[in-house]
Amino acid sequence: MMKIKNYSTLLLILVLVGCNAKPSIEGLWIVKSVSVGEEENTPNARWMRFNSDSSQQSGNGWMQHSHGTWSLKQNELRINNTNGLTDSTPPFGVSIHADKMTWKRMEEGLEVYVKLERTHTLPQTYGDKILGLWKLDQAQGNGFYFNSNPSPKDYLFIRWDKRFVIETDSNRYTGVYHVNGHRPRVSFIPNDSELPNSNWDITYKEQQIRLTQRGTDSLVTRTFSRIHEFPN
Repeated sequence: MMKIKNYSTLLLILVLVGCNAKPSIEGLWIVKSVSVGEEENTPNARWMRFNSDSSQQSGNGWMQHSHGTWSLKQNELRINNTNGLTDSTPPFGVSIHADKMTWKRMEEGLEVYVKLERTHTLPQTYGDKILGLWKLDQAQGNGFYFNSNPSPKDYLFIRWDKRFVIETDSNRYTGVYHVNGHRPRVSFIPNDSELPNSNWDITYKEQQIRLTQRGTDSLVTRTFSRIHEFPN
């Protein structure tokens, strides 16, 4: 009987301790939304990682671009980036409930409100999703690079180093690309100065992307499927 009572007391203590334990900021968090005043301006796939040794890293998608330290005292969060600019703004007020966290502070007279959620894997940016080798399936409308009658050899190669390669039966184009940090949009800047830059909206499907050119009088789209070998 004494053992049962001791076990019950221990179980009650563990439950009470668990209920009183404060949620920890340590771990990996993804930014779900950022609003400044009335305007929402959420960066794509932005994440923060807070480590138990007070170090921190942040980035977008598969790329880490900042690192430094963090401190949380009386629900006020200060973040210092070793490779970034000094943050002279007052610290964020932090609230953590289970796997959700909010930050609030004033910047230049406007309230900044950030929502985060705990995660275990790095999110993908729009740019991460288009990395790799793509075979042209369909081309609609007149535009550069591909004609309306695709060849089995037509492909688009999006490289990790921000370079692209487009190859058709008759031509090969190279250049650099830029993916918008807030919208599913990519810009191609060709090395050939006689070709203009072009901007495209990205639509994602399972192992497929569709690019729709912006700033044209008529609809221009290019649909691709992911492949793992260059066409012969």
